[in-house]
Amino acid sequence: MTTERVPSEADPSRQASVAEFSGEVFGHLPRRDQRRWAETYLKGLLRTPGKKSVQRMAAAVSDVPTASQSLHQFVSVSPWRWEASRSALVSWIQRRATVRAWSLLPVTTPKRGQYSVGVQQRFDAAAGRVINCQTGVALLLSTCHDDLPVDWRLQLSGAWSQDSRLRRRARVPDSLGARPLWALGLELVEAQAARSEGPPAPVVADAREFGDSGALVNGLGDSGTKFVVSVPDNLMMRAGPHLGAQRRAGTALPTGRMCVDDRLLHRSAPPRTHTAQGRHRQGSVIWTLSGPVHLPRTDHTLRLLATWCPNGNRPAGIWLTNLVHADIDELIALAGAQTGAGGVTQPLRERFGLSDFEGRSFPGWHHHMTLVSAAYAWHRFSGAATCTHTPALQTAA
Repeated sequence: MTTERVPSEADPSRQASVAEFSGEVFGHLPRRDQRRWAETYLKGLLRTPGKKSVQRMAAAVSDVPTASQSLHQFVSVSPWRWEASRSALVSWIQRRATVRAWSLLPVTTPKRGQYSVGVQQRFDAAAGRVINCQTGVALLLSTCHDDLPVDWRLQLSGAWSQDSRLRRRARVPDSLGARPLWALGLELVEAQAARSEGPPAPVVADAREFGDSGALVNGLGDSGTKFVVSVPDNLMMRAGPHLGAQRRAGTALPTGRMCVDDRLLHRSAPPRTHTAQGRHRQGSVIWTLSGPVHLPRTDHTLRLLATWCPNGNRPAGIWLTNLVHADIDELIALAGAQTGAGGVTQPLRERFGLSDFEGRSFPGWHHHMTLVSAAYAWHRFSGAATCTHTPALQTAA
């Protein structure tokens, strides 16, 4: 969804704007030295090529001999509130762009050793093996140009939920225990709804990456959140009564429980078809929209959106939504936002230090992720056009 561009940091006007931006996002910090090191760390993430260790960043942006120690102290030890900086970052973005969706994205970061906070053994599909890693969930603000991370949660499982020695060493709050990824995603949505100005945006996510697709879908529905999420083709559900506005003569939906790609989306008689080609899709594909469906044990009315290759017999992708009266073009745009959000992880790792936090503490991880998010947002807005169009999909019932 994004196109990487190397900023010209030699331009004095750009350097001044970094300082101004840092003041807006980190100006709540109570001490002057904290505000100064926040700006220094931010510039280090933006200017340092390759790995963003505190030593390399200090050498790139500061002449102070003890700068690396000060940067480490600021991120890993200093007790500043990352929630306030994330709220300030959200406000800064919302003043410059229309947020079309809130995207949830699980992020896995390989780690060595056993003492980095939250580290666990986890199967990584991309690597094809079990790796040592931290696993978190990001919430991104999706605009017409970008997907911008603004909030994070770290999964604590295994020993991190029970070993008091590990937890004390990493300064994990007593109130935090083991939680599945889908629960962390719901927590992020709740927090964003509390801080956001205006009505909540629809949530988009690949529910297949959250461990329990049905739990994520039901949790979003129970909270009244509008959503469009990818689901696996073996998710069980039942067909509901026809929506009057969508009923077609002679079309009957099956009854009973079935997989989402069974007769509910059979290509022989799709309820609606739509051919689309756009920024998030390569070539033309066929989209279909089902009649109403329900997950087992819930009464939430949902619909299925599917994409097909022109000659395919099975859907290439399936989304579930509670925007039951939305136009198919609006749903396709939201499905595209979910697809685009997944492309953010690589530039965050390669250019902005997502995987380069060297500390081991829980507050340090949150501080680093906040600064990485701020650096990425400033980079994307420093020369990108702003989005002022207000899409109809935000107001669809």
